[in-house]
Amino acid sequence: MRQQSHNKAILERPLDALPHPLEIAANADRHNIVNGLVGFLFAVSGPLAILLAVATKGGLSETDINSWIFAGYGIGGGLSILFSLIYRQPIGMAWTIPGAVLLGPALSHIGFSEIIGAYLVTGVLITVMGLTGWIRKGMSVFPMAIVMGMVSGVFLPFCLNIVTAFQDAPWIALSMIAAFVTVLALPSVAKSLPPILGALIVGVLATLATDNIGLEQTLLFSVVRPQLYLPTLSIKAMLELVIPLAITVVVIQNAQGLSILQEAGYEPPVNTLTVASGVGSVLFGIFGAVPACVTGPVNAILNSSGAAERRYVGGITFGVLLFLFGLFAPVATRLGLSLPPAFIAMLGGLAMIRVLQTAMSTAFGGHCPLGALVTFIVAFSDVVILNIGSAFWGLVFGFLTSWVMERDDLRYLWKS
Repeated sequence: MRQQSHNKAILERPLDALPHPLEIAANADRHNIVNGLVGFLFAVSGPLAILLAVATKGGLSETDINSWIFAGYGIGGGLSILFSLIYRQPIGMAWTIPGAVLLGPALSHIGFSEIIGAYLVTGVLITVMGLTGWIRKGMSVFPMAIVMGMVSGVFLPFCLNIVTAFQDAPWIALSMIAAFVTVLALPSVAKSLPPILGALIVGVLATLATDNIGLEQTLLFSVVRPQLYLPTLSIKAMLELVIPLAITVVVIQNAQGLSILQEAGYEPPVNTLTVASGVGSVLFGIFGAVPACVTGPVNAILNSSGAAERRYVGGITFGVLLFLFGLFAPVATRLGLSLPPAFIAMLGGLAMIRVLQTAMSTAFGGHCPLGALVTFIVAFSDVVILNIGSAFWGLVFGFLTSWVMERDDLRYLWKS
């Protein structure tokens, strides 16, 4: 397998020239085409449900949601195509799901223009980390247990929607969870049909059967008209969001996606993709979307089968489909908002349940468990102190707890 060459430059250089269109066509096979399609279907099912749940609860308008989808999916698809071509690796990029979840509580007490400002500062910070090579040093400062404690506390309310959906729409909720569990219990089926996609299909059918579609306006296929947002630089927004958002990109999403590429035998361009995530976050933020990242689940799907030297075509396929989805964002938004809230809540919760499981295992299964527990409790509390939300305070109080009570654990982690 060909990889980028080793050199002293911060940004990794690819070894090969860009593939010719005929070469791309020759490398296309059923594995990378199907993997690209399945990765796309995953990206526009559970993650889209999370986006809609956060945006509607936070009071964002349909125009705001269209613009978010355009940036997160459309521009994300373009980045996926670009880096899959340049490095001949199946690199999927989109928006950070944990970052979107962090946005939920913030929208209740921070203006959207201030949040846009925090997006842009986050993008600049991530870019600097990539350009200076500080990325690995920055990842070692906060123990992973404490970071995952914050993630667990922020994610748990969304997973609890799985339970509350039964109260609002029991038949829809029951059908969706039955489909999810059934697909999950059949590994041979789950290889080609993600469980969340099975829940989506059955949920839509149940919604139609119970006449719960709320499509009040005519559905027209139209190209998106993205909004440009002016940022407001706010200390409280930056304190609450910048560090947690940067962590979700660098430590949670990128680390996962890059490790998957490494396990598949590639040498991913860590610094280059970090810079791309930072610059992409600035670009996303201008259009109202949460920061950009290298996706973990999609990269796992893209590397699930096929010859390694051809898998980059799966990344291109994924990127093209994602770009088209973002281009026609108004259709996606209108369809999504026409579905009952219980459907969106259930789908979003199911999409995050495995991530919550992994986060909790990491938080409480190793070093600094007490700090992780304090982080989890504070982040879950949704408390606002000095107009700064609970995700930030969870990191602060969790780290201080470990600093006082678990110093030996911290010393061990920092030495290793």
